[in-house]
Amino acid sequence: MVISAKNVGQTYRSGGRPLTVLRAIDLDIEAGEKMAIVGPSGSGKTTLLGLLAGLDQPTTGTITLLGQDLAALDEDGRAAFRAANIGFVFQAFQLIPTLTALENVLVPLELAGALKQAKASELRARASDLLGRVGLGDRIDHYPAQLSGGEQQRVALARAFAGAPRLLFADEPTGNLDADTGAIIIDLMMELNEAAGTTLVLVTHDLDLAHRTGRTVRLAHGSIASDVRTPLPASSRAPSTATI
Repeated sequence: MVISAKNVGQTYRSGGRPLTVLRAIDLDIEAGEKMAIVGPSGSGKTTLLGLLAGLDQPTTGTITLLGQDLAALDEDGRAAFRAANIGFVFQAFQLIPTLTALENVLVPLELAGALKQAKASELRARASDLLGRVGLGDRIDHYPAQLSGGEQQRVALARAFAGAPRLLFADEPTGNLDADTGAIIIDLMMELNEAAGTTLVLVTHDLDLAHRTGRTVRLAHGSIASDVRTPLPASSRAPSTATI
C-alpha cells in the first residue's frame, strides 16, 4: 500500500470545546489507484485529504505514505518528503502571482532540490513541455492575472506533475470553474495521471468525476459511510483539444 491510514481521528478546539472532525478512519490505497472522497459539506473530506497528504498530523492513529510513518518526521522532514513525492491541485489554483506560468511550474522542481541535480535549462525545458501538454505552450511568460481561471488551473496541473510525484492530491479541482471548463480540466488531469502512473486521491462534490476514478469513499459525520469500487469503462472519454 502506498497510503495507509489506521484508526485516524482529528479533533480541534472550537470555542474552548473539542470538535471531532474525523473518527476511526481506516483506509488503504494501492499504487496507481484513483480514488475520490465525497460527502456533504462538513463531513471531513478536506481534513482527511490534508492528513493523507501530510499537510497536517492526526490527533489519533497513524498515516503511512510510501512506507514512511509521517509522525516519525519533524516539520522540515515532512516538507522535504512532500516535495520529493507529492503533487497538489487546489480549488483556488494557489499560483504565485508574481511568477510567470513557467516559473510557477518550476517551483516544485526547485523545492525538491532538482536544481542541484540538473541544469537549469533542462528544468526549464521540462516545465515548458508540461505547459505545452496542457495547451499553454504560447502562454509560458504570462502571469496568473493575465490568464483565465481555466488557464490558471492548467498551470496548476503542469506544476503538480512537474516533479514526477508518486502521489497526487486534488481538492475540488473544478470547484472554481464552469462545467465545460471543468470537464476539460478533468480530462487533462486524467490524461496526465495515466501517463505518469501516479496514485490519485481527490475530493469532489461532482459524482460524475468521482465515478471516473473507479473508487469512491463517502464520508458522513467524520466517518467512512461507504467504500465502493466500480469497474472503469473500457475506454475513457478522449481528452479534449478545446482551449480555455
